[in-house]
Amino acid sequence: MDDRQRYDRATAALEPPFAVVDLAALRANAADLVRRAAGKPIRVASKSIRSRPLLERILAMGGFRGVMAYTLPEALWLARNGLTDILVAYPTADRQALAALAGDTRAAAEITVTVDSAAHLDHIEAAVSEVRPRAELRLCLDLDAAFVAFGRRAGALRSPIREPHEAAELAAAIAKRPGLRLAGLLAYEAQIAGVGDAPPSNAARARLIRVMQSLSARELIVRRGRVVNAVRQLADLEFVNGGGTGSVDLTTREKAVTELAAGSGFFHPRLFDFYRRFTGRPAALFALPVVRRPAAGTVTVLGGGYLASGPVGPARAPQPYLPAGLRYAPEEGAGEVQTPLLGQAAQDLRIGDRVWFRHAKAGELCEHFDALHLIDGDTVTESVPTYRGEGRTFL
Repeated sequence: MDDRQRYDRATAALEPPFAVVDLAALRANAADLVRRAAGKPIRVASKSIRSRPLLERILAMGGFRGVMAYTLPEALWLARNGLTDILVAYPTADRQALAALAGDTRAAAEITVTVDSAAHLDHIEAAVSEVRPRAELRLCLDLDAAFVAFGRRAGALRSPIREPHEAAELAAAIAKRPGLRLAGLLAYEAQIAGVGDAPPSNAARARLIRVMQSLSARELIVRRGRVVNAVRQLADLEFVNGGGTGSVDLTTREKAVTELAAGSGFFHPRLFDFYRRFTGRPAALFALPVVRRPAAGTVTVLGGGYLASGPVGPARAPQPYLPAGLRYAPEEGAGEVQTPLLGQAAQDLRIGDRVWFRHAKAGELCEHFDALHLIDGDTVTESVPTYRGEGRTFL
């Protein structure tokens, strides 16, 4: 039985649109991440999962420790539901959430908030100034891990802190402020972890990416080590977090890094097909029903416009996955309420059949569905809520 047959049989009682997770693929992807991490713990990026029960399932597997959250309200919610060791990997300006954190001793012991400037410290202190009694707040310093050469930049526009002296200055500023404690350091090399080095049908671009990533890795291993050494002179760091799905096997070699991060690798969305160092299995999919046959070699499915964030272009559209051989109509693409699909495979599809899609990214899929149906073999063994299914929308 092929994957399409398994998925159709497992979900025969469900009416699409719906989303599924193939547990065998999820387990295989998780095991491969652990293998690539070579003994260092992996912090699970919640933005790529966005389902609390699935997060708990992954954390129960060996090799994973802690959550990398994306907003402070999310982190507070997770902590109040029993999750521990939560790093909010992006700075927050949410004054109410900061006050709630400072007023909750248990949550404050489990949540670490990221900062990258003295302005963040000022904002935090102003937000919690009226809280009595006030818990000590744990902070993480975010280091810019982008690669800069010949006036060009590769990597995410994140922190303004790049050099050891800049990090040390902020660490010293934190040490002078009562109620704030520097607990960790974060540096995410997006230009390595999030950029596939084997783009399809573009050998020249692939070579450029590989050269850039090699140079970036060499530069970062030295600079990150120096930054960590400088900060450790001023603070007792509990963790130094680095990497992502695409760079786990590289980042784990750095002595300065104590833990890794990964998220997209569990679901293995379309954008992660283009790496040479690892091959994942598509684990998260969504099914849309065929509702029209407007012409020969054409079917129309309900919905489909679940575009991923990032640079606008075809790579951000979901991939018509099963049956193989379907493509978008160029003048319509993935539509708001309906999506025409072309190709030889459309000839065999009938009204009510399912077309299975892969999202370009991982967790954003969960913003469109209130549940993930978990498939083991050819059976749905459990249906778990997404954040949306629990009435939570954090972004």
